[in-house]
Amino acid sequence: MATSSESSRELLRHTVATVAYRGGKALRGAPAEFSAFQVADGSRTPGQILSHICDLFDWALSVAQGKETWKGTQPREWNEDVSRFFASLAAFDEYLASSAPLAVPPETLFQAPIADALTHIGQISMLRRIAGSPVRAENFSKADVAVGRVGPDQTPPNHEFD
Repeated sequence: MATSSESSRELLRHTVATVAYRGGKALRGAPAEFSAFQVADGSRTPGQILSHICDLFDWALSVAQGKETWKGTQPREWNEDVSRFFASLAAFDEYLASSAPLAVPPETLFQAPIADALTHIGQISMLRRIAGSPVRAENFSKADVAVGRVGPDQTPPNHEFD
C-alpha cells in the first residue's frame, strides 16, 4: 500500500503528464506568427505565456529541491520554447519520480506552479481560437495520459469534437 506521500507524488506526476498532454495539444501546429499574437495592448503574447510556463516548471523544480529560485525569461523562438516546455516538465517529473525528498508539501507544488500552468495552457488554447487557429475540443477524461509521459510524443487524441 502506498503512503500518503507516495500517493501525492504519483498524483503530481499524473498532473504533470496531463500538463504535457494538454499543453502539447495547445502548442502543436501553431502558425509561425502565433507567438507574437496580441489581443490588446498590454496583454501577454502566446510566446510570453509559454515562456512563463517554462519558468514555472523551472521554479517548481527548485522549490521541490528546497532551493527556490525564480528566473523570468524572455520568449525565444516558438519551437525553442516548445522544446523548453517539455524539457522543464521532464526535469520536474524526473525529480518527482526519484526518492529525493520534497522540500515542501506536494499540495504547495500543485497550488502554485502546476495550477498556474494549467491556467496558462487554457489561455494559449483560447488565443489559438481568437487568432484563427483553433485547437479542437476533446473529452479529456478519455485521453491517454500516462505518468512519466511528459515529452512531445503524446498519444493522438481519440475523442475530439467540434
